[in-house]
Amino acid sequence: MATRPKNLYDALGVSKTASPDEIKKAYRKLVQQFHPDKNPGDKDAEDRFKEVQGAYDVLSDAAKRKQYDAFGSADGRAGGVRGGGFNFGEGGIKIGDLGDLLGGFGDVFGGGATRTQQQRAGRGADLETEVRLSFEDSLRGIETRIPVEVEAACRECGGTGTADGSPPKVCPECKGRGATVESQGFFGISQPCRRCGGNGTIVENPCRRCDGSGRELQTKQYAVKIPAGAKNGTRIRLKGKGEPGYNGGPPGDLYVVTRVAGSPLYERRGDDLVVDVSITFADAALGSEVEVPTPEGAVSLKVPAGTESGKLLRIKGRGAPKLRGSGRGDVLARVKIAVPKKPNKQERKLLEELRKVQRST
Repeated sequence: MATRPKNLYDALGVSKTASPDEIKKAYRKLVQQFHPDKNPGDKDAEDRFKEVQGAYDVLSDAAKRKQYDAFGSADGRAGGVRGGGFNFGEGGIKIGDLGDLLGGFGDVFGGGATRTQQQRAGRGADLETEVRLSFEDSLRGIETRIPVEVEAACRECGGTGTADGSPPKVCPECKGRGATVESQGFFGISQPCRRCGGNGTIVENPCRRCDGSGRELQTKQYAVKIPAGAKNGTRIRLKGKGEPGYNGGPPGDLYVVTRVAGSPLYERRGDDLVVDVSITFADAALGSEVEVPTPEGAVSLKVPAGTESGKLLRIKGRGAPKLRGSGRGDVLARVKIAVPKKPNKQERKLLEELRKVQRST
């Protein structure tokens, strides 16, 4: 028999400092690994699948996770006494309200009144995906469709988690609390219920498709408009297109991150585009005009006399569209002086004469 996880973080194979994104990725990987459809008849895999589902239900909810980190359970109970009682955590022993203390002894010894855990509405997780663009598409902007894998309501049971559509029932082991108490002498220690995974409810006739979780991974197609001038790493938010919420909570958002391919012609600097322009030594010394390519067509540019190699000459308003505000960046023509590798006789004669003049001055 497989070793039981020590805690909910151990069940997902993540640290206590794991980010929500790391928790979600670990959950998805384990759900696919231990899903009953992939492991028919494997009781250990079925148990791990349920543990993973229970752990994710708590750790994916910010409020539940905070309670679990503080008290060892998701319902705010510390050491088997109602919230505000004894806490045997790393911070030492803490004694809260006396009324809670006295009222909690029933829970410590198992004789108190039961209380069904109220299921909290939880916001769905945010998702992030990437879309790859050509350099030209990033400048002009496009509208495209992207596939996104989301956790949605099971298509077979409609999200109920049950095969016959009946609602979940109160867990008979924890009486709906979501936690059980183990006696440790005079006091009791509270921990998430193993039967229901801390939910307080169980599904007696689980849906075979989702194994009672009510949720499954689905691939959905979303239309996204990439604005003109998008850069590498631009984030576009699609509100409400993330994972659905829990118990009636709102859905999360989807963030689309652009990955822009490089350009063989331009180097991007913010909203400006740098392009190399090759001229002769004579043109650089005496001045001239050159044609400079821009996204909207070639532009004639005057090169001043005495221009040095590497100098940037600005063409205003011909660069990339600005994401914030109106207008465009500039095109920066970077001058590159072309030196003839094999000058002909006339070129050599003129260059030698120029050298003599320069040396004599």
